Order: sequence, then C-alpha cells, then structure tokens
Amino acid sequence: MVNISIHLRPEKKYMINLIGTYEGNIDDKGRVMLPVDFINQLKTAKELKNGFVIKTSVFHDCLELYPMTEYSNTIKEINILNRFVAKNNDFIRAFTAGIKQITLDGTARLLIPKDLLKSAGIKKPVVFSSHVNVIEIWDRSKYYQTIAKSKKNFAKLAEEVMGKLGNKQIQ
Repeated sequence: MVNISIHLRPEKKYMINLIGTYEGNIDDKGRVMLPVDFINQLKTAKELKNGFVIKTSVFHDCLELYPMTEYSNTIKEINILNRFVAKNNDFIRAFTAGIKQITLDGTARLLIPKDLLKSAGIKKPVVFSSHVNVIEIWDRSKYYQTIAKSKKNFAKLAEEVMGKLGNKQIQ
C-alpha cells in the first residue's frame, strides 16, 4: 500500500491595514460621515464598493466596522469550527449576534442601526479608530477613558505580547 499525502498551500489572504484615529458626530437618525482618510485608504484597496459589516465588539463597548473582504476572511476561519460542539455554536451565535450589512450613502455617511448604537452605549460624539483591518467606532468619552486606562499597563502588555517576537534578547 502506498501512502500519498498532498500538501496544499494555504490561501493567501489579502489584508487591509487601516491607519488613523478620527472624531465625528452621529445625527439623530444614526448617520455619521466615515472619515475621509479611511475612505481614501479603502478606495485605494478597492473596498468601498463591497460595503461593510458592522457588529458589536467582542471585548469592548464599541462597534466594529469590517470591510466586506475582512469580514469574509474572518467568517472563513469561523466556518472551520465544528457546529456539533455546543461551545462552538455558542461562540458563533454570540459573534454574529446583531450584525448588519451596511454601505456608504451618496455623501459618504454610514447609517448605524440604533440597536447597535444602544448596545455599545454610543452617543453623538464618536471616535473612529483603526484596529489594523477593522475600524472601531466608540462613544468618544468611553474611547478616551479606555485609552487612558490601557496606557498605564501598556509597557507590560507590549512586553508580554510582542517581547518574544523575532529579535534576540541581550542576556
């Protein structure tokens, strides 16, 4: 008997790298202008035409705005989970709870569903913050409180997360 194994190359993922933190204001209908710098970055990446998925964050009281390609990449990873394992089903349900597909209108505004604004506790002044390949949308006061708290522990966190990557350490 001959044992043949086939090694498939992992599919190369295209990733967007968004840069910037910007403030904005939501109107009474839940509309907000997407910052021009994000529009330009997404236009260059040819992502604007595909739209977005918006959802509540897993770890914070904010929203996550995924360009459609990035959401599709995330869902591909989630689809690997065995749905006959209860914990996997619970995770998928929680991760996808309340998600909505949205697009920019003709004036580059996003209409953020009111249920998502309420669940994240977002009021009128907001902060858009790049989170590598996703844009976080925060209530402005919550964002600055979270940043202030994390600054206190950032040096220790950076060492724990990034300290063992690549470069040799001096003993």
